[in-house]
Parts: sequence; C-alpha cells; structure tokens
Amino acid sequence: MRLKNVKNASKIINVSKYVVKDFKDKKGKWSEEFKNSNPIQIEIGMGKGDFIIGMAIKNSKVNYIGIEMFDSVLVRAVQKLENKNIPNLKLIRMDANYINEAFEKEIDAIYLNFSDPWPKKRHTKRRLTSHEFLSRYDSLFKDKKVIIQKTDNIDFFAFSIESLSLYGYTLKNVTLDLYNNMIEGNVATEYEKKFNEEGIKICRLEAYKNN
Repeated sequence: MRLKNVKNASKIINVSKYVVKDFKDKKGKWSEEFKNSNPIQIEIGMGKGDFIIGMAIKNSKVNYIGIEMFDSVLVRAVQKLENKNIPNLKLIRMDANYINEAFEKEIDAIYLNFSDPWPKKRHTKRRLTSHEFLSRYDSLFKDKKVIIQKTDNIDFFAFSIESLSLYGYTLKNVTLDLYNNMIEGNVATEYEKKFNEEGIKICRLEAYKNN
C-alpha cells in the first residue's frame, strides 16, 4: 500500500488531545489516564480510525486505544476527531513490535483488523497472529485473553486459525463470510466497507484463552 504524505501530519498529531505521546509512562497506569476502571481494549493497526472511533462512540463504558505506526495514516483519524469529545478514546503512534513498552496486565481485548498478511514465508514472524506476537500479547492482558480478527486474506486467516489454536486459544464465531453471517454490533473499518462493496468476503474470528 502506498502511503500519501500529509502536509504537517506530525504537527497535527502532536497537538491532538487524543494522541498520547508519553505512552511508555502510562504502562500499567492506563486506568489513571482514562480516570476510571472500565475495561480497556486496543486495536493494533487502526488505520484511519473508523473502527476504533466507532467502537468508542458505541460503547461509552469501555476504554479504547488505537495504535498506528504511520503518521500519514494516523493523521486521518486525528482529523476525523476534530471538534469531537470522546473521553474513552486514546491514540498512540507506535510500531507493534514494541507493544510491551506501552501496556502491562491491563488490556481486556485486542482487535486485529485487516493486518498486513506478510505472505512470504520468510516474513512469518511479522504476522500479528504469529507465535512471536502472541507471546508478546501475553503480558498485556489483565485476565482472560481475547483476540478478535478480521481480514480479507484467506491464507492469512488459515494461518491465524492454526497459530491461535496451537497457542492454546479457543476459537468462536469463526466465519469466512462475515456479511452473510453478521455479528451483532459489528463496526466496519475503512477496508471492510470498501471490500464489502466490491463483493470481497470478510473473514472473522474470536479467540479466547484463560491464564
């Protein structure tokens, strides 16, 4: 995917009340940042923000944190939040490889929406449902581990099913065609809307694991 540069993207991001710059200092203290003890859910690779913003508006008693590594993408979400007041939403500019620097035993669920499938075998470890990433997630969860994934890539989905299962997760609500097996309360991402309009099937799963 070619990313378009956005003029003054870094400046726009840095002045946003939603973007947390000192996220490393918040590790283990995100409840203080939100000023409540509500559940915290994160989206890794939030793109332009439609999903995480929609979830935060829909569920005011859950705190949401969107994570994105590219300024040119994150800025689009920030622009959508201008003149909005959504107190249960925060954003972080961060590479997912360093996810453990931001959280510790405080996350209730992780969303992985249309993550890069990294199709080449030599890039397997970069997939967000690889054993390497699943092991990183272990220390993030507060209690029960919950991962919810959506993707249009059937090969990546098959890989995720195998990887999650081998890691001890129990899979529920698995579908190869979300829009013919719609989940109640589904909030669509930018890619999801586009793919559905084009007739591309969306795969979805929920994965659960007890400590």
